Order: sequence, then C-alpha cells, then structure tokens
Amino acid sequence: MSEVVLDQLPVTRLKGVGTQLAMKLARLRIHSVQDLLFHLPIRYLDRTRITPIGALQPNSDVVIEGDIRGCDFAFGRRRSLICRVQDHTGIITLRFFHFSTAQRQNLARGGKLRCFGEVRAGSTGLEMYHPEYQFLDENPAKQPLQQHLTAVYPVAEGVNQQRLRTIIDQALALLSDRSLTEFLEQDNAAPSLGDAIKFLHQPPADAPLDLLASGEHPAQQRLAFEEMLAHQLSLLRLRQAIRQHRAPELKGDDTVLLEFLESLPFPLTNAQQRVSQEIKQDLEKPSPMLRLLQGDVGSGKTVVSAIAALQCVASGRQVALMAPTEILAEQHRNNFTRWLEPLGIQIAWLTGKVKGKARERQLAMIGTGDAQIAIGTHALFQDQVQFHGLGLIIIDEQHRFGVHQRLALRNKGQHGQIPHQLVMTATPIPRTLAMSAYADLDCSIIDELPPGRSPVSTVVISNQRRLEVVERVRNACAQGCQAYWVCTLIEESELLEAEAAEATADALHLLLPELPIGLIHGRLKPAEKAATMSAFKAGEIQLLVATTVIEVGVDVPNANLMVIENPERLGLAQLHQLRGRVGRGQAESYCVLLYSPPLSAAGSQRLAIMRQTNDGFQIAEKDLQLRGPGEVLGTRQTGDVMLRIADLQRDGHMLPKIRSTAEKMLAKSPDRVSAIIRRWLGETDHFSQV
Repeated sequence: MSEVVLDQLPVTRLKGVGTQLAMKLARLRIHSVQDLLFHLPIRYLDRTRITPIGALQPNSDVVIEGDIRGCDFAFGRRRSLICRVQDHTGIITLRFFHFSTAQRQNLARGGKLRCFGEVRAGSTGLEMYHPEYQFLDENPAKQPLQQHLTAVYPVAEGVNQQRLRTIIDQALALLSDRSLTEFLEQDNAAPSLGDAIKFLHQPPADAPLDLLASGEHPAQQRLAFEEMLAHQLSLLRLRQAIRQHRAPELKGDDTVLLEFLESLPFPLTNAQQRVSQEIKQDLEKPSPMLRLLQGDVGSGKTVVSAIAALQCVASGRQVALMAPTEILAEQHRNNFTRWLEPLGIQIAWLTGKVKGKARERQLAMIGTGDAQIAIGTHALFQDQVQFHGLGLIIIDEQHRFGVHQRLALRNKGQHGQIPHQLVMTATPIPRTLAMSAYADLDCSIIDELPPGRSPVSTVVISNQRRLEVVERVRNACAQGCQAYWVCTLIEESELLEAEAAEATADALHLLLPELPIGLIHGRLKPAEKAATMSAFKAGEIQLLVATTVIEVGVDVPNANLMVIENPERLGLAQLHQLRGRVGRGQAESYCVLLYSPPLSAAGSQRLAIMRQTNDGFQIAEKDLQLRGPGEVLGTRQTGDVMLRIADLQRDGHMLPKIRSTAEKMLAKSPDRVSAIIRRWLGETDHFSQV
C-alpha cells in the first residue's frame, strides 16, 4: 500500500476489515486508519516474562509455562473442565466453564502449555479461569515471548481485544513521518506525534508502568496536550463565529437604573459593582456579549442580572431570563416583579405548565413588546415564542442546560442581530473546567458576600441519633426560627422522592405536633408549591419538609436550620447549594448532615469537606477531584468535556499554554484548526456548524 495520509484512508482498506467489522468499529468512533491509531490503550498487560508457578500471587496477570499433568470434568454448581499444569516450582489449575469437545481432547493429550491470565484463589488452590493459552513444541525458543507490553483497548460488541490488536498492528505498520500530520511546532523535550503513538500502542518491556498508569508519561502528555487543544479550539471557534455577528448596542439612559439602585435596601458590594461594570461595557459593544457570571450562594448575582436587564430595557430592547426549574424561575419572577414593576416595567411569565388562554396572553405580551422582560423555563426557546426585539438573554444555572439549548435562544434576535448572553451559576466552576468547558465565554466572579452574612456551621450526625436532631428542630422553632428538612433518594424518581418526603412529613407531624409543617416536592402542582412557599416565607409554616427541588432559588432569611437526610447520596456541589438556603439572614445558622451508617470512604470524605469549609470554590475543586469533569458539569451538558487521554485535574497545568497555542493557531494557521478538531472530536464537535 503506497504512502497515504491516514486520516483519508478508510479502515476497510486494512486486511480483514469488511463492511460488518467497519460498522462495529464505527461504534467506537473509528472510521479511518488515523482513528485507529488514536484509539489508545486504557491499560497494559505484561506478557514479556514468564513467572514460575511457585511464585504466583492471587489477583495478578501473568504468563506461565508448564506441562499438562491431567485434564478432567469437575462437577459443582456448574460443570467445568479443569486442567492441571506443572513446572519445576509448583502446580496450578486452569478452569474452563465454556469449552468444546475438541478443546478437551487437545488438552487431554498432554504436552507443554504457555498460558496468560489472572491468578485467583480457588477451591483447588491457585487457579486461572479461561486463560489464553498456546501449545509449545519441542523448541519453545522458536515461539518467543512478546517483546513489548500488551495493550488493552476500549472495545465494543463484536470487536474483541485480539481482533483490535491485529488491525491496530496493521495501522502501526503504515505509520510514518509523512502519513500522520503534525499540527504542533516540534518541542525538542517532547516526542513527535508518531513516536508517541507507537510508544503508547507498544511500550517496550522496560517502560515505566507507574508513569503509564498515572498518565504522566511524556508520550501521553504529548497527546493530552493536543486533545485538550482540540477542545479549546472547538469552543474558541464557536466564540469567534458568534462574535462575527452583530448585536444591538445597549447604551440606554441610566435614569431608571439609578432609581432602582436607590430603592434597594442594601448597597452593592465592591464585587457586584465591578462585575456590573464589566457587563455594562460588553452590552455597549456591537458584538455579542458572551459572559459567564460566577458567584457563591448568596453573593447577589440576581441583583447584577437585574442591573444588566435594566440597561437593555432602557435601550428599548427585551430581556429573556431562563432558569432550569419552575421554583428557580418563580423566585426570579418574584424578585424582578418586586424590584422592577414599580419602575413601570412589565414582566411576562412562561413555563411548560402555563397553558391555554394564559399562555396566549403571555405570548402576545412578548410578541408585541408590551412585556419588556420574559422570565421562564426552557419553554422560552420554543419556536412559537416570538420576541419583539430581544437584546439580552440571561441563563441561570448554566450547567443544567446544554450548549445547544443556550444557542437556541440566540436565534430569537431580529434584523440580523443576535442577543447578548449572560450565563450565571451559583455552582462555582473549578478554574480548569472554566478554562476548558467554558472557553467560549468571558468570566466574571463575584468573590465577596454581602456584609452581615455569617458562615453556616455544619455538623455531621448519624441517623441513629435522629431523635436528638428532631429535638434540635423543636428548640430552634420554639425560639421563633424556621427550618428545612430535606429528603434525598438514590433513585432518580420524582414519585419515589415525593413518597419519601410525604412519609417523613407524616413522621415529623407525629413527633412535633405543635409545629406547623409544610411539604414541597416535584409532583405538586405549581399553585400548591407557590402557596406552600409563600406560607413558609410569611412564617406561617415553621418546618418545611422538601426534596432537593429547593436546591436553588429559595430565599427565606428567617430559616437558619437545615437537616439533610442521607447527604452521602449527593455530590458536594448539590450539598453546598442546599446548605446555601440557610445563612441568608443575620442569625447564626446551622446545617445538620444526617447520614446513614456505614459511610463509604468517598461519602465520608465529602461530608468532611462540607464540615471544613463554606467556600464554594474550594468545594468545587474538591468535587472535581472526587467525581471528575463529566459528573461536575452534569450529564445533560451537551458540550461535556469528554476526554479520551487527557485529564483536567492532572493536566490542568497545561491549560494556559494550550489557550495561547489555540489563539495563535486560530490567528495564524486557521487551515489546521478543522483538521485537529476532526482528529480528536470527530463528529462530536457540536459547534462546527455554528
């Protein structure tokens, strides 16, 4: 086969790869020979040396050689074929639960075997289950051992390890300096792309296994850099594409804004003022703002978003504010109504549960421009919602939405202009994630809390002391305070969560008959939820039993005690969000984490972190370490950082260099950008069509 660029060579050109196998390989995102080379091992087996049977240890993968000393059936819970193999140091049993007549006859004839497999402790002593084996002839030297470590790959149904190794060996034979395009400037300290790939598929017998296992070998780091660069380029290209559009220049009169600021019962913090100024400057430009606003729970992001909304309204444009849940959207609606309606600003309300005539009225207000601000859930980006002149989109809890959902509202602009975007999160994003998953956004951080807020004291108590916790709730409520009791379930079931919350509320009614107790969960009708929340805010309900629906958006300053049942089932970010519902007033506040023993090591670690700190950014970094980027971003995040070889925690130190390399490449070598994105992201580059 003459030399060819491997990204243009289909896998069907390799020996033994027909249409059927090509379809199975496509499930692994393998279409070209280049894709095969970038399908990297997840671990390695050492088949380069023989281990004496007498030196074997359970739970190790080894190669042994020995003579067959017997072969027969064994009858237990299931029939198996057992074969005894002996060398000069000891004896081991090979056990097969699935076997053929021919296999049994071959093994029964005796002879010398070389086997590879995992050693286990079994009923006959040390055993190997279904090892790979081969018969050795009179001269084993003619059947040499592997000269390099054996790669173990991610596989799919119908593509086993041996088949994958065979076709990857063919791909490696085609690899040369010219067959694989080198996109990066050669760094003398780093291996070339071709050398890195050859090394990772076939490491020599003396390769440093500790570095390979941790992902820190120079060959892995060379590829990790390029993979993270591809993700960075994808998002920066998205940003570049959006910035080429025009956006309305929002330079409205400050009169209404000054009136709003004077009406607030508190002054803005320095951080709020700084961030508001950054947003103001963005909104005045003719290119679309793309800004991520981060702030810990209770830092005052909503006020900052209201200031941005007023600038837009004062410029004669509309604002859309979208939240992931009805409870959070309702909270924004209440705040904006209280703050802005006295200034003569009309607010529309649109969620999936607003139906019939009420929906038609809201759509008409948005369509005619009578409503300057529209607040709602994802219902806002549905096709039938037509804005009169959308200038600004505010999205709260951005991590709950996919990137495409965020971009869908963009198309609601008019006259060839697209709206500015402000996306907010109260779940602080670790720096490495912000630089990678949100590379298309500028970032503003509100890094101080309003004065007078005291940190929440967190205690961890076993469920065996449940009655003590109930007594603590009784005492707190007797002193005029209010409390939350949060129920969690492992199952992602709204019905089961609701039933658990109802059962807890019933039990607490019996234990605390003197207290007015409310109940809120996801299966209640919006009107019932609203009535319960209003009663809790008004102090008519002292104890609110709830599911995690109260995670965001609930603001009751008089509530200063929270009990979270089974907190070990939740991630750190969610626990931090829940805890943020208390500590919003002047009184000292407490959070009780009521766990069910025994705790796993990870659960114990999470609860210890919650007890140690109230800093959301510290908690976010720990969350990333414990759960990884996919979990932290949320499975619904369309632009999830799905990395094959890189690791954001381990390789985060490379991000500044990756960012500057990406910007330089976009400016000076745009022809390379698509190729490097295609190499690593393939068809999963969600943003290539933007």
